[in-house]
Amino acid sequence: MLDKKRILHEEETIREALASRGQSIDFSPIKDLDLEISQMKQAWEALREKRNRLAQDIGTKKRNGLPTDDLMDESRTVNELIAKDEGLLAALESRLDEFLWGIPNVPRPDVPKGRSELDNVTVRSAGIPTSFSFTPKPHWEVGAELGIMDTEHTSLVSGSRFSTLIGMGARLERALTNYMLDLHTLPQHNPEGAYKEHSVPFLVRKEALMGTGQLPKFKEELFYCPEDELYLIPTAEVPLTNLFRETILDPSELPIRMVAQTACFRREAGAAGRDSRGLIRQHQFEKVELVWITNPETSSIDHERLTADAERVLSGLGLPYRVISLCTGDLGFSSAKTYDLEVWMPSQNTYREISSCSNFEDFQARRAQIRFRDPNTKKTRFVHTLNGSGLAIGRTVAALLENRQGPDGTVRIPDALVPYMGGVTEISPPKKGQK
Repeated sequence: MLDKKRILHEEETIREALASRGQSIDFSPIKDLDLEISQMKQAWEALREKRNRLAQDIGTKKRNGLPTDDLMDESRTVNELIAKDEGLLAALESRLDEFLWGIPNVPRPDVPKGRSELDNVTVRSAGIPTSFSFTPKPHWEVGAELGIMDTEHTSLVSGSRFSTLIGMGARLERALTNYMLDLHTLPQHNPEGAYKEHSVPFLVRKEALMGTGQLPKFKEELFYCPEDELYLIPTAEVPLTNLFRETILDPSELPIRMVAQTACFRREAGAAGRDSRGLIRQHQFEKVELVWITNPETSSIDHERLTADAERVLSGLGLPYRVISLCTGDLGFSSAKTYDLEVWMPSQNTYREISSCSNFEDFQARRAQIRFRDPNTKKTRFVHTLNGSGLAIGRTVAALLENRQGPDGTVRIPDALVPYMGGVTEISPPKKGQK
């Protein structure tokens, strides 16, 4: 959420910044409501002062044995007006909040200008796109021929955009999860600052999703349980960030680095027919998520560090990838700046997103009321929040199956994963007669 005062004081600057996102927003309702609320508060305060004076006068008359009926009648009328104004004031503030909740974040000045993903900028690349002496197969074919992935029968259980990993496929997913968590949490792997692992709920309240910006804008993408008024999480970012909801932190606690592995649930419509097969765009998928709660003065540097932590996973697995800086027109609703990590997918002859690392600045913190006490001014300030996938596990499985496939269908396990696979170095197709 943007600061109302900032909108009123920097209207033209913010209007131009949001226009670079392709957003044209009329701020006049905010200005009109703010003025109306201010006037209403003045009238309300005047009534409260009058009520206090009447209470004093009533007390004085009672002590002197004088009648108070006229003052009591007037006091009741004033109380009714105060209650009425409180209701009107709450309604006005609710309308103002509706406008503020729907305004996206302002891009940082160093975000490239552009209208769509075509204007995104490649920051760096790592590794050479995998080449083959044969035509590489898509990961869903590789997985099916290895007998480690099932979508056909899973669709009978849950419908489209779900899959089941079997045998070595399930073990590969588990190995990736443990590898990523160890890489992020163990000091020997992350000497600059290990993450603290969390195990969080998969169901959250509406307020948590409001805090991180998924609601109200992306309601249609969420799975909702109306009987309990709870939502399935689209990412661990939601429960992790909201653990500090309505909290004032000591500056010595910052930065807070958290990591969690969870299932994630999203209504993935996607383009017509695009990614309807395989593990790229699923309604349910596994993900290791990185979240930082940090100081505003260091958040830009911390964003680079978080992105580097996600990159280390791809580097450790030997997967070719590139880092993309999203342009203003392609930024997510809550983001001030985002790097996408894209992994090479041989069957598509292109890079596909596998992680998105964002700096939200104080946008989420303002919505969730996460603050810290400034040691210099002793006043409270909003923290900055960051998050990124470290990584999306299903997409990592897909990338490994495609990049490390052999002409006979065998998939080689990266050296970093062999200890997590119990010493298994490759997954081979079953022999005839085996399942």
